[in-house]
Amino acid sequence: MTMTDRRRDDEGPLAPWFEAGREAAPRPDGDWMARMEALALEEQPAAVSAAVTPPARRGRLRDLLGQIGGWPAMAGLAAACAAGLWIGVASPDGVAQWWPGDTANAGYTTFDPASGFDFAMLEL
Repeated sequence: MTMTDRRRDDEGPLAPWFEAGREAAPRPDGDWMARMEALALEEQPAAVSAAVTPPARRGRLRDLLGQIGGWPAMAGLAAACAAGLWIGVASPDGVAQWWPGDTANAGYTTFDPASGFDFAMLEL
């Protein structure tokens, strides 16, 4: 049962007259429609083409800055770079006071990224 079937049930004894009215709906003639269309087109404003401006290009540095988190992140990176440069350039004499053992071989004994077990896992 569709919505139109329910409507016809609600019409009751007047249903034949409503059905006849739906079948013989008045339609405007073609001349009247042409005149209305001409009047409507006269009233419409002329189409104005908008000047299309190309979007402003953003620089690569600005895109990178947005991706890493803005100026606060850039300040943190600059501070970390300055600290790394200072630690790399400064003499390691101060580090030897806190480091137990030989500082010359410290990098080789604490971390070996290519151990024999890693090569065994590659199955070469």
